[in-house]
Amino acid sequence: MAHKATHTPIAATTLTLDERITGALVGAAVGDALGGPVEGWTPEQIAERHGGRVSGVVGPWYGDDWRTARPIAPYHKGDGHVTDDTLMTHALVRVYETVRGHLDAYDVAGHLVPDLMSRPRWIPELEAEALPLQRIFLAEKWIVTRLHYGHADPREAGSGNIVNCGAAMYMAPVGLVNAAHPEAAYAEALDVAGAHQSSYGREAAGVLAAAVAAACAPGATPESVVEAALSLAKDGTRSAIEAVCEVAARHTDFESALAPLRAAVEPFDTVGPHYREPSLGARRPSRLHSIEELPVALGMLLVGGGDYRRTVLGSVNYGRDCDSIATMSGALAGALHGEQSIPVDWVKTVSEASRLDLHAPARALAEVAREVFARDTARRRAHERAFAALAGGDR
Repeated sequence: MAHKATHTPIAATTLTLDERITGALVGAAVGDALGGPVEGWTPEQIAERHGGRVSGVVGPWYGDDWRTARPIAPYHKGDGHVTDDTLMTHALVRVYETVRGHLDAYDVAGHLVPDLMSRPRWIPELEAEALPLQRIFLAEKWIVTRLHYGHADPREAGSGNIVNCGAAMYMAPVGLVNAAHPEAAYAEALDVAGAHQSSYGREAAGVLAAAVAAACAPGATPESVVEAALSLAKDGTRSAIEAVCEVAARHTDFESALAPLRAAVEPFDTVGPHYREPSLGARRPSRLHSIEELPVALGMLLVGGGDYRRTVLGSVNYGRDCDSIATMSGALAGALHGEQSIPVDWVKTVSEASRLDLHAPARALAEVAREVFARDTARRRAHERAFAALAGGDR
């Protein structure tokens, strides 16, 4: 796809691996926390509720009635609380800490599932110590059901689950371990996500990881990130990203882009016009469709020119599944420009309100990424020597 940005992009940033990983993980958590309280609503409803566009951390949609307003989801969304997107992202980082190598679907069964179902942690939205399993959505509970209770083959466990952004929302760590190598990130994420999702939900996980890896490359720009995503994306996912980003390239502020981006992704989105009332064909496997969140996150990255604040606020005010959209776009903008691009007060508020050390996962993952790269390099060189010997024997 050839698209021409009409805005003046931020200059490419020279950052270390540690700075990019920190920017991505902190950026994802902050985006998640900002989007949580307005998830599920339209841009118009958000503006009416808040007297204009959301410009930072806000309180629960229902105020003090958050516990009872929606009994099916009695979560304290808002006030800087991260949601299940961040809980799952940090859980995957812990798997990397344990395995200290590339992951596959068997690692989801062997390490992620036990973490979710047996180790209590502070859950910000519950304001209590609880098992992560007690907070995550049904599409993520599926992992435990299929792998622990159903004893499914980890590589195929995702088949039958609803097709949504559940796997893509926490796949940034795969991109960071494979920093600057989108192809490797894509392949690893597809393997990991096979335990959770199928169809375009699994595909989105691979493409998001690839995009994060591309955002870590020296000299990366929003445009280079989108191009990397498009070079790997398949079927409806590729078509949706292309359609959304063609539109996004014509906008320089999210206010004017909100409706056009929704219109561009709508033909590929199975959920339908009313996010809380999914259509009959919602979230079913398809080669023609795409999740909504990934294309919009990439589109907002273009609209915001890679600037963290503009990119994430555009994602938040888009509404619908905006906590996941802002998680993804926050990871991408954070990887491009590091934590220095994220408002300090947002980081402080989210960290304190969620009772989370947002930097510890980044330090741990950066250490693992270096170990993985060293082993990959040794294996590659051994393969080069072996292949050279084989090729030499053909003469």
